[in-house]
Amino acid sequence: MTNLPCVIDAKAKLAECPRWDEINECLYFVDIDSFELHAFDTKNNRHDIRKFDEAIGCFSLTEKGGFIAAFRSGVYTFDSFNAELKPYWLADYDQTTTRFNDGRCDYKGRFLAGTMYSTKDAFKGALHQFSNGENKVLDQAAWTSNGLAFSPDGKTMYYSDTPNHVVYQFDYNMETGEASNKRDFIRFPHGNGRPDGAAVDSEGNYWSALYQGQRIVKISPQGNILEEYPVPAIYPTMVAFGGKDMKTLFISTCRGAHTEEELKDYPQAGGIFAMDVTTPGLIEARFDQ
Repeated sequence: MTNLPCVIDAKAKLAECPRWDEINECLYFVDIDSFELHAFDTKNNRHDIRKFDEAIGCFSLTEKGGFIAAFRSGVYTFDSFNAELKPYWLADYDQTTTRFNDGRCDYKGRFLAGTMYSTKDAFKGALHQFSNGENKVLDQAAWTSNGLAFSPDGKTMYYSDTPNHVVYQFDYNMETGEASNKRDFIRFPHGNGRPDGAAVDSEGNYWSALYQGQRIVKISPQGNILEEYPVPAIYPTMVAFGGKDMKTLFISTCRGAHTEEELKDYPQAGGIFAMDVTTPGLIEARFDQ
């Protein structure tokens, strides 16, 4: 097991969507199953938590300093951490079986967010794109939308279906927001981890958290696994680059899926871990539509 430090011992049921704010040197993340948005101010060592009335799957920061977030009931904006929610798009799917999960902004400031179909027996998870008050569905063929990321030049979009152990590539037109030419990027064998949340570094390598795989994998743009890093939790959920030089990889993890026996061996599961990397990540795009 690696000696990755736990930088936030959050004990989150399902920590996801770590996101670095390079302006304020703050790390945000959600606890989906606890309906929470967390903010960890690294300069002042301050940890704030906002509780909502429903599951928050993912979010992005906005150019104006607020947030856009995808909840079970739809997409909302709010002007600051504790500000009121403003409806942007209300869900037209069955909320008893479907909720938003993973997402981020493209380099033109559009917000992309994917849904998961909780029964996991049909490809009803969809990847939505939100801009200028409108919603466009880019793909409708997943059980659980995850792993959304873009190559440094913006011409390739990555998108994973976690239960089906696959990461896809699309050609992405950053000017129009169109996604096309869907193809397999990498498939993982069953029984050794499933591709969850991800991020791309400045050299175009795709870093994926392998849920139930106890590790992070670094994958070349050609789909070859370059490196693997053990994580002191069975269920890593997503990665994000941050820190002053963007050379810190933050790793969110799930606590709720561990048994009591497993938690004896992984007591900080549900926390945010961190590791130093040699290749910096990319500054996260912000919503500007």
